Amino acid sequence: MQTRVWGLVVAIAALLSAAVYSQTPLPNPTPREPSWAFQVIEAQLPAESPEPKTISGSTKKYTPKEIDNLYSPPDWLPDSHPPAPDIVTKGRQEARVMACGACHLMSGLGHPESADVTGYTAAYLVQTMMDFRSGARQDFARRMDGFAKAMTDDEIKQAAEYFASLPRRRFVRVVEAAMVPRTFVGQGRMRFVDPKQTGTEPIGNRIITLPEDQTAARLRDPRSGFVSYVPPGSIARGKALAETGGGKSVACTICHGAGLKGLGNVPRLAGVHPIYLVRQLIHFKEGSRKGPDAALMQKPVAPLTERDMIDVSAYAASLNPE
Repeated sequence: MQTRVWGLVVAIAALLSAAVYSQTPLPNPTPREPSWAFQVIEAQLPAESPEPKTISGSTKKYTPKEIDNLYSPPDWLPDSHPPAPDIVTKGRQEARVMACGACHLMSGLGHPESADVTGYTAAYLVQTMMDFRSGARQDFARRMDGFAKAMTDDEIKQAAEYFASLPRRRFVRVVEAAMVPRTFVGQGRMRFVDPKQTGTEPIGNRIITLPEDQTAARLRDPRSGFVSYVPPGSIARGKALAETGGGKSVACTICHGAGLKGLGNVPRLAGVHPIYLVRQLIHFKEGSRKGPDAALMQKPVAPLTERDMIDVSAYAASLNPE
């Protein structure tokens, strides 16, 4: 009898702990440079009003609390995608594995602080998770590392096959601009226009990515994309680097294919969030990404400056991924 009571107490404590964890903001990653690419929360937008929300074209309604539940994110348009496995829709809260659809969205197109995971083979996505599991690759926020270790091989396979089945499409618009809105990094490590600031500021040597529709992005609308502001001339310079190597490296198209749309298990670059691409190039250059593809990337990336990385990422993101 005592054993049963103790078991019940432990179970209730675990459930309460999980519930508290699901509502507790995730810790900020350790800041690192360049901060515009490795985003950490600087401030918070005002809380949403508590009534249920909806988006155009959906019959669903979710409260802000439900929308921000990383273990059961909103699936606004369930008929727009194949049936998704539980690891994508619910995660596994007892293991602190968030639902894949929380950050990558049910469309797979993802927010820029995460990743667009459409247009890749299931084999490439599985290998990515194995690299996170082994430590060959590390997530800046250190979340994917833990998820990969806690997920089963079958869960990884199911998620990979689901996202590999989704269509790629343009989700980011690249705009060259010398001046950009004043912004800050808020909820979800997403960048927003600063409501306390007015006017613009020089873009400098940065990429500034903002939601096309701030409200829709906060609702996790899978159809609402992003605009990435890049320095003037970036796209043309990036095109030269990608197609010829620019006299300092090799052409990206050799491995990543025409239009940078990928070749087999070599990933696509076309239409990918450019700050995500910059992060990966930095990881390759500094040697912190050591998966099977690292040996092929480290030498071409070694001579690239931060400006080169901005340029080639801006060009790649500007391409139609379809």
